[in-house]
Amino acid sequence: MVVRFELGVEDLADTRFAISPVQEALFSLWVVRDPGLLAIHLPWRRSVVDELGAVDTGLLLSLVGETLALPDFLTPRPTSFAVSFDEELGVVRATPVEMVRRDLLATHGGRPPDALAAARSSDDAQVARLLDAICSELKAYWEIALAPSWARMRLVLEGDTTYRARQLAVGGARLLFADLHPNVQWNDGVLRIDQMLGKHDVSVSGRGLLLVPSIFAYKPVPPLSPHESPALAYPSRGVATLSTSNKPTGSAALTALLGQPRAVLLRMLDEPLPTIEIARRLEVTPSAVSQHLQVLHATNLVTRARDGRYLLYRRSALGDQLLDG
Repeated sequence: MVVRFELGVEDLADTRFAISPVQEALFSLWVVRDPGLLAIHLPWRRSVVDELGAVDTGLLLSLVGETLALPDFLTPRPTSFAVSFDEELGVVRATPVEMVRRDLLATHGGRPPDALAAARSSDDAQVARLLDAICSELKAYWEIALAPSWARMRLVLEGDTTYRARQLAVGGARLLFADLHPNVQWNDGVLRIDQMLGKHDVSVSGRGLLLVPSIFAYKPVPPLSPHESPALAYPSRGVATLSTSNKPTGSAALTALLGQPRAVLLRMLDEPLPTIEIARRLEVTPSAVSQHLQVLHATNLVTRARDGRYLLYRRSALGDQLLDG
């Protein structure tokens, strides 16, 4: 099956990025339900699964369809780049009951499991109570399973959006989508996503496309319904850094010239990174990293540019030459 987004010039100009904590919570249920789906997240799963005793995981896992589909109303389009979990959950709580009923039925092919039996009812009050229960359990799940790690996860996601924005600026849509995922192809104004659950074409028609990187997505995820606002979640770059220290080493000659800390920094800055993310990967304080970055910048071995509230550092052409010997 194939989903296709038809993008005009205005849609490409309005292609934006956002981070969705509620969506990450929903996607992480895939890993809780099926440990073999993404082996890279097994350490995370082992660390949280025994702590979920107070959460109605039966209700939450029932939201995942047999085909791993998820209800569209539980993955709302973020209203800003980095909306908070509580803000997004407020949007979910305000979902009209007819939409809740429609999406739950669509996710389960018209036959929702017993935990979602209210979706089969014509009684709006029953559906409203089900929505309230889902939101309450999702909040409890978030606090246990994702909130403690969210700061680190968010840095990975922000790093991905910085990389993608640069790809778009340097090479346009073709370069932006070139390495988004093997199932994603861009050609002649059409973004094609293969191996989907359904088949439909979506004319974006001036609404713009929202791209949402994800820690837990195992493949590109457009909305289940073609009538939803155009959006595409996709697997983020850098997810492996969440479970490894990712400490690079410098060559002996480079280390002798610059010293070990600066040689390590120069080697790892082949992509733009903020000080706080560099410090996280090296497991040191941001102030320690900042001192070495200032020296590297003063000697023109790294460049820096501001992106929102972050100052991003990247190895310069001179730094590349030095690294190559």
